[in-house]
Amino acid sequence: MENKEEIKLLKGNEAIAHAAIRYGVDGYFGYPITPQSEVLETLEALMPWETTGMVVLQAESEVAAINMVYGGASSGKAVMTSSSSPGVSLKQEGISYIAAGELPALIVNVMRGGPGLGTIQPSQADYFQAVKGGGHGDYHLIVLAPASVQEMADFVGLGFDLAFKYRTPAMILADGVIGQMMEKVVLPPARPRRTDEEIVALCPWAARGKFGRKQRNVSTTLELDPQAMEKNNIRLQETYRRIEAGEVRFEEYMTEDADYLIVAFGCMARICRKAIEDARACGLKVGLLRPITLWPFPTEAIKALSGQVRGILVAELNAGQMIDDVRLAVEGRTPVCHFGRTGGIVPNPQEVLNALCKDFNVEMEDAK
Repeated sequence: MENKEEIKLLKGNEAIAHAAIRYGVDGYFGYPITPQSEVLETLEALMPWETTGMVVLQAESEVAAINMVYGGASSGKAVMTSSSSPGVSLKQEGISYIAAGELPALIVNVMRGGPGLGTIQPSQADYFQAVKGGGHGDYHLIVLAPASVQEMADFVGLGFDLAFKYRTPAMILADGVIGQMMEKVVLPPARPRRTDEEIVALCPWAARGKFGRKQRNVSTTLELDPQAMEKNNIRLQETYRRIEAGEVRFEEYMTEDADYLIVAFGCMARICRKAIEDARACGLKVGLLRPITLWPFPTEAIKALSGQVRGILVAELNAGQMIDDVRLAVEGRTPVCHFGRTGGIVPNPQEVLNALCKDFNVEMEDAK
């Protein structure tokens, strides 16, 4: 593989696979489920075990896959998995264990509708599961929400870099639209996988298989001493505070003079950009704030804009999940309303604009 950028036309799921190989990922462990199966299928087609030595394994189940990630992460390897909503539900216990062990790993969730088996159509209804922590205990994931195929590729490297920096699992939370759509992608230059010597130097906490050596990742075991368990939890919370202080990411669009604000992520942010352009053409000043990190959430940015605008519309492909965090950020300064579709229905920009005008009693001619 040549060490240079490369431009390709790819699906979002395919971009994940290409970026993983170029990042120098050591291992991928997954299980097929729509609408993310192309991640595994692309890796199998590219056969990186012959070029980079990357392990690609279809596990017997989602539970097996996440526990393989757990083992690989414990040894300091860059390992990842991908799935879709019901499959990620099955991985939750393993994700909680990885978080407790303070281990870096990357999880990709290409969301589909629910609850239950639901639909194979796109959704954003795993927000609670990802941002609030679907497993047990007081832990967080760094959650990145791509809005383009390019970001699907870019967030592989970013997710791993953040995971290793803070020794915590990271998740790429994409909706089925972004996973299945095709766009031009600039793939990053390839970089070699780390050698065992580099892993030992960079990850002194990693399990190396040496008898008699005390391992660092002991917080995953049953802890009978409440004080020791509390100490582990306090250390985790200190890490999360550092992440909140340094890793908030978001994008603003036409917010400088906005009278109304839309908050949306993923494919809904793309739809809302067009709704905003249509609103501006009719004289209605609307802006967009797109959270890129769903956790840590851009609370302060939304709080600052809430003092400027007359109302905030939260647009999601769910019944109302991110709206809770927006309301907490606003602290009652301005009205917050919700627009959402469920069941795999993706709205058009006019529906979003109609909802904004209805919720805030605005007519286009009044805005001119």
